[in-house]
Amino acid sequence: MKVLHLDSNHPILEQGLAQMGIENHFDYKSSKEAVLKTIDQYHGIIIRSRFSIDKSFLDAATRLKFIGRVGAGLENIDIQYAKSKGIVLISAPEGNRNAVGEHALGMLLSLFNNLNKGDREVKNGIWDREGNRGYEIEGKTIGIIGYGNMGKAFAKTLAGFDCEVLCYDIDTSVGDHNAKQVSLAEFQSFVDVVSMHLPQDDSTINLMNASFIKGFSKPFWLINTGRGKTVQTADLVEALKTGEILGAGLDVLEYEKTSFEQLNPNEIPLPLQYLRKAENVLLSPHVAGWTFESHRKLAQTIVDKVKSTFF
Repeated sequence: MKVLHLDSNHPILEQGLAQMGIENHFDYKSSKEAVLKTIDQYHGIIIRSRFSIDKSFLDAATRLKFIGRVGAGLENIDIQYAKSKGIVLISAPEGNRNAVGEHALGMLLSLFNNLNKGDREVKNGIWDREGNRGYEIEGKTIGIIGYGNMGKAFAKTLAGFDCEVLCYDIDTSVGDHNAKQVSLAEFQSFVDVVSMHLPQDDSTINLMNASFIKGFSKPFWLINTGRGKTVQTADLVEALKTGEILGAGLDVLEYEKTSFEQLNPNEIPLPLQYLRKAENVLLSPHVAGWTFESHRKLAQTIVDKVKSTFF
């Protein structure tokens, strides 16, 4: 079996596949068009988010048995067409779920306690205790939208905070001892914090928009460590201005390139300009699942799943 690695990953991925007798090949720089010319030689692909695996790519990959996505989401792959061709899709949400859960908690704590704002002020000679008075998680109702690997990991981090955790998911049977599953109406009635852990698909793009925000009974804080396009940024900004949203921690942005490696060049629209200046907004560069530990765990998860599927 020959496998083409299209993105660099932890070396244990290559090593683990080699131990199964798989022949590893690497191409981190060629264009998609160039890769298409040789892709028919390979039985497997290892990719993060370098480019989309669309119908034309899958048609050219005549020997393909599996696609290993070293990450959680599969939105860059034509999932239905791949499955129709008998191609196994392997992702690794188990590998970085703990990292995402901890990052979401870190963002929430920073927002509640003005940690970034206070840090900047003290470093600039400003000592404003009252202006940086914070909130406690204890007694709050934390709501999680999307209760899969990432949502469950975040709920687990909240176990020691003496708060109520609610979850909402299209799957009606995912609640557990860390989060009570409720209807959307109940969710929007009670939560103080919304943490989004959604994949990107037609049903989730722009889910957090003006009408959705107005469905909440009280102002709330927003955390998004899932996919940027699940939040309509212009509507988020308006809600921040009106106080419908009290603050936001965003690890992902609507304006990212599909590779997630950077924001779209030369594109700084007005909503993003606002987010960059707002004191009640915390931004990070899509790194919630990007820890040293998850780097290794993601690779190992792919190795384990390839082994269990084919060997």
